[in-house]
Amino acid sequence: MKTTLAQFRSYGHSVQLLLANQFTINLGFYMLMPYLAQHLSGTLGLAGWIVGLVLGVRNFSQQGMFLVGGTLADRFGYKPLIVAGCVLRTVGFATLGLVDSVPALLVASAATGFAGALFNPAVRAYLAADAGERRVEAFALFNVFYQAGILLGPLVGMLLTGVDFRVTCLVSAVIFAVLSVVQIRSLPARRGADMDGDAGSGSGSDSASGADSRSGSGEGVLAQWRSVVRNRAFLLFSTAMIGSYVLTFQVYLALPLEVRRLGGDGDFGTVAVALLFAVSGLTTILGQTRVTAWCKERLAPGQALAWGLLSMGLAFVPLLAATALPLPGGGVGRWLLAAVPPTLAALLLALGTMIAYPFEMDTIVRLAGDRLVATHYGLYNTICGVGITLGNLLTGVALDTARDAGMSALPWLALLLLGLGCSGALYGLHRAGRLTPAAPEAQPAVA
Repeated sequence: MKTTLAQFRSYGHSVQLLLANQFTINLGFYMLMPYLAQHLSGTLGLAGWIVGLVLGVRNFSQQGMFLVGGTLADRFGYKPLIVAGCVLRTVGFATLGLVDSVPALLVASAATGFAGALFNPAVRAYLAADAGERRVEAFALFNVFYQAGILLGPLVGMLLTGVDFRVTCLVSAVIFAVLSVVQIRSLPARRGADMDGDAGSGSGSDSASGADSRSGSGEGVLAQWRSVVRNRAFLLFSTAMIGSYVLTFQVYLALPLEVRRLGGDGDFGTVAVALLFAVSGLTTILGQTRVTAWCKERLAPGQALAWGLLSMGLAFVPLLAATALPLPGGGVGRWLLAAVPPTLAALLLALGTMIAYPFEMDTIVRLAGDRLVATHYGLYNTICGVGITLGNLLTGVALDTARDAGMSALPWLALLLLGLGCSGALYGLHRAGRLTPAAPEAQPAVA
């Protein structure tokens, strides 16, 4: 922990503020979202399909609009988009607690999702710009603060929701309102063209592209998107990384379902599921900076990415091995089988994320050639978001098939193979030099 705090203090004011902001953003978000479905179905008495629609609108408005948010950040600067996202989420969360009509709930849900699409690419691009050559370490710290917010948010939300869910919504809205004010007053303005790579190049094409990326014409936007879509190495990398998001999401999907399947829906199942999240979050908070330092000393970025995906794939080996054991009828043996393999899986998934995440974020910047970084982050998030949706759908099919056919090993084998395949793809890209940043003059200028 001392190492983490020392690294935090070693960065400038803007980086420190961005890290603290991300913790607070996740705190405000996760103190509310885990309890929204229960509020909609229980307190408001909405039908299940309406609850799914409200939650789906939030997810779609975020994942589907990341590219728009990243494009706007590159055109108008990072700070305005970060502030706009926080203001919009303030309004959205307050509205979720104050209204009960379906149209108003849908609008509020869409607003909270679009808010994330506005500030997420901007925050990451801003952090990459200000961290400079220390981007990998900065993104390691970013993951620590990110996970700390995820870990603490539901605990605070549980206490507030015990009083009234509307209180949770209003407190979360106040958090985002305070964040908005703090960033308006304290966060320096920042544009992508101010990045060291762009400023140092002094090339005519870079200067022109920076100007066009901030122009207000529709042609400029289309040119930005064409420039990013033509970046084949970036698209290959994004596709290969989809597996990492599908695999890590199983902490929220397949692992809790397995715990409940074996351990039941009683107190034991609740405690065991909570243990999954605690292991994932605490492991990252305590070990991220050390893991990143170790990897940076010994591995090239592409190798670190491949090892991270390999660890994520191997996370499902304990679950696969457990299917070969006889299923106890009850007692301590049943509880151990329900809790230990999923917990080991959560631990290995956290380790894989710790290995890969800082290099993943840095690779996006390098493949972007320090140009249109927020737009690249936006498209990357959209690609991975679509991949998560499809991956979870297929995982759900595998879980159902396994249950109906008595093939309990099927989902774990499929997830293991996914991790191995993506790890191999990333290693292949690394060996082929596709993860090496292009020279500035090779970057296509935005017309």
